[in-house]
Amino acid sequence: MYTTSLTYGELLTLGVVVIFIGFFIIFFALIYGILKSVGKGETKAEGGGVIIIGPIPIVIGSSERAAKVVMILAIILFLIVILFYFLPYISLNLYR
Repeated sequence: MYTTSLTYGELLTLGVVVIFIGFFIIFFALIYGILKSVGKGETKAEGGGVIIIGPIPIVIGSSERAAKVVMILAIILFLIVILFYFLPYISLNLYR
């Protein structure tokens, strides 16, 4: 049976890298939004968020469109978390 496991240091490094990638994505999205709206003179901002308390999601949005987008992103994130949770059990069965 072939298994690979990450050490504590590798997991820590991976977590820090993912956080920095998130910061860079947010930073470049803000810069892109600013540069896109510079010449127009008119700006429109929408926002939203999801608070998850146990199994109950609470969706907050400044508009219906923003709430839908945030809800879809929350569902995608939930599915990714479930995938990573079951990934060790799936990969163990592949090498049998």
